[in-house]
Amino acid sequence: MTDDKMLARIAALLRQAEGTDNSHEADAFMAAAQRLATATSIDLAVARSHSAKREAAQAPTQRTVTIGEPGTKGLRTYVQLFAVIAAANDVRCDVASNSALVYAYGFTEDIDTTHALYASLVVQMVRASDAYIASGAHRPTPTITARLNFQLAFGARVGQRLAEARDEAQREVANDSQRAAGTAVALRDKEIELQDHYRTASQARGTWRATRASAGYSSAARRAGDRAGRRARLGNSPELPGARRPLDR
Repeated sequence: MTDDKMLARIAALLRQAEGTDNSHEADAFMAAAQRLATATSIDLAVARSHSAKREAAQAPTQRTVTIGEPGTKGLRTYVQLFAVIAAANDVRCDVASNSALVYAYGFTEDIDTTHALYASLVVQMVRASDAYIASGAHRPTPTITARLNFQLAFGARVGQRLAEARDEAQREVANDSQRAAGTAVALRDKEIELQDHYRTASQARGTWRATRASAGYSSAARRAGDRAGRRARLGNSPELPGARRPLDR
């Protein structure tokens, strides 16, 4: 399956998620979208491993993704959301010191999938945190502290759900005796190729952290963010139903 066909099928799943009021159905559609992305990524890795002539488009690449304007409060929570989605889709990330930019390293289909999922989920995260703050349930915790904790917990829960869907898709392939051996070799080669590319291309210094000691902690906001992350649906992204907007470079 080509990258465009994969994203078109994912878009259909996202529209189904948006069309149901049943949280269990929405979760099933989200998991299906991630499993589809994982299965397609595996198939493309196997195809590359059997290709006698590799093309430049089949090699790992690096893209720069704009997260927000420098100085905007809460950018670290947006970066964390992008990073957990990336981790579920074989994409490595470096982060600018001001958290305004993410440098994504991976294969084209994996970066595109990460961007598509992020475009949907970041809108949901902001809306959910706005609703939580507007409810007043965070008081007496300062608004910025509550918002940051809510969004960090939201991202962590979404990352866990996507990782579980990815692992399920990988287990399905591993249990298929006709595909398992060749797939294992292809995925190992893919991982090595990505590691080599990252070591060569990355200029990162130090370790990026989503939280700072001075940011404050709110257990209530974390619990609320976790609940919202459990309910999060994929969809409502203007980029997916029709033509895709190019990623920031």
